[in-house]
Amino acid sequence: MNRPASMQRLFLLLPDGTSAPLVVVARRRGLRDRIIVRWRSLALDSQLAAGLSPDDERLRAMRADALVTPKCRRRLAKRYDELAGEARRGPAFPDPRQPLARRRILAAEGELRRLAQALRSPLPVPARGVALASLLLTDGTGPVYNPRSRRSLDEALRDSIRYLDPTVELMSAHRAQ
Repeated sequence: MNRPASMQRLFLLLPDGTSAPLVVVARRRGLRDRIIVRWRSLALDSQLAAGLSPDDERLRAMRADALVTPKCRRRLAKRYDELAGEARRGPAFPDPRQPLARRRILAAEGELRRLAQALRSPLPVPARGVALASLLLTDGTGPVYNPRSRRSLDEALRDSIRYLDPTVELMSAHRAQ
């Protein structure tokens, strides 16, 4: 049965030992929400990279869902594969985009390959790691583009790789309990 886009599903969850239900409303993701998520992707990626839960906010959850798709992860992995080659070649003509921190990129070539490999993993990965990888490519003040960035590229790449490991999230949650 097809439901109109405006219909919502209401779920009541009863936590153990309480009589007060938790109310969960499932909404369809409309075109408007998808446009907003795309428009705010940088801010949402920053929130996810900082460790904010995708479950706490609808738009953040939508962005997290988009980031962890195999298509998005393959696209990011391909971009990381291309990065070292671009740094090695240098610009053939004046490039209107932000110039690369070529020395940093060439020095971190091994970590770039490991990150691309981790992004291509067939296993599910946490959105935080993908958001970190995405931000590295989009932040013009970060270590990929800024040779004077305080953060080392190796360190940033290792953080992305570490947070792509699903067991890191599980270990953090276990320690918090």
